[in-house]
Amino acid sequence: MTSKPRILVTRTLMEANENRLRAEFDATLNPDDHIMSADEIVAASHGMDALLICVTEPLIATTIERLPDTVKAIMTLSVGMEHIDLDAAKSRGIAVLSTPDAVNDPTVEVAMLLMLGAARRATEGAALMRKHAWTEWTPRLLLGTDVTNGTLGIFGMGRIGRTLAQRARGFDMTIRYHNRTRLSFEEEAGASYYTSIESLLPASPFLAITAPSTPETRGFLNAERIALLPDGAIVVNIARGELVDDDALIDALKSGKVAAAGLDVFNGEPTNVNPAYLELPNVFITPHIGSAARNARAAMGDMLMDGLNLLLAGEPVPNRVV
Repeated sequence: MTSKPRILVTRTLMEANENRLRAEFDATLNPDDHIMSADEIVAASHGMDALLICVTEPLIATTIERLPDTVKAIMTLSVGMEHIDLDAAKSRGIAVLSTPDAVNDPTVEVAMLLMLGAARRATEGAALMRKHAWTEWTPRLLLGTDVTNGTLGIFGMGRIGRTLAQRARGFDMTIRYHNRTRLSFEEEAGASYYTSIESLLPASPFLAITAPSTPETRGFLNAERIALLPDGAIVVNIARGELVDDDALIDALKSGKVAAAGLDVFNGEPTNVNPAYLELPNVFITPHIGSAARNARAAMGDMLMDGLNLLLAGEPVPNRVV
């Protein structure tokens, strides 16, 4: 009888995922959901065929070099890869699997939430209600920015950017975008392509950041590029915190150059988020919950397990990164 593949699971997953792990694999789970150190992961990896990790467990080159030869795959419950040294994994012949597509819809739902919350001054409205400070209605009470019929510039037109464009069209928004490569006519679906981010920014009263974190995109939204935005722009970031220069964006939010921001991702998250974001009334924030929907999280786990089964069977793996 063939033994089941052995998997080390570093965090507590959805119940349905853990039930499948128990049924189909020889899985070592993490019932108390503590964040495992590199030393713990290496020690627990002996005899394992695969690791199923999250963004909370960075696998840097020196950690990957210490993994036992039995490890054939690193599976991450994420789309982002910043926490894994892909070159080190490749050099060891370890496949890396991620979860594209499964996160598109829930992440874009949060993007729309952030855009609407920022534009319609939801942080200020909620504070007014919670402080019992709403004493009267006036025609100018908490006037915000219209989203319907607005113009949305999207930086990064991958799966999530294209899904966001589709949802934004439901608000009759005009879509403009910059991407490393231009989309096909069918994929553009009427969106206007801008050859540089510097040309896109002045044409983006709403700006959504959906690009991956790379050496080229880190710190992309700095003071010089913010100055190119229309006065009173709305900025939404569902990509990664490091794409934004916090000091520059905070200055722009204080001055009114940027009317409001909707942010789900931050430099220094979760414990070292710039405190100014928590204090500014024109910032609508969520704690990196883009994929935090029940069906999506379960689908992410299933995608990784399906991919591992294909990998071990010698079949092509659609969600393989390296």
